[in-house]
Amino acid sequence: MDGRTRKDLKPGQRVNIVLKKDQRTGKLTEGVIQNLLTKSPSHTHGIKVRLEDGQVGRVKEILE
Repeated sequence: MDGRTRKDLKPGQRVNIVLKKDQRTGKLTEGVIQNLLTKSPSHTHGIKVRLEDGQVGRVKEILE
């Protein structure tokens, strides 16, 4: 599953995100969602989340 729909995501899920600095390369960062930052029900580039380690990026893959 990709991370473009907010209802598919919840805190505690393991996901791959793209950080702002990695948008050009598309490098993925794995982590666990702390909270959802995008308020709209969907986003074409992925829902923005904060990981438990504090990193912020857009969800590209849901891992579980």
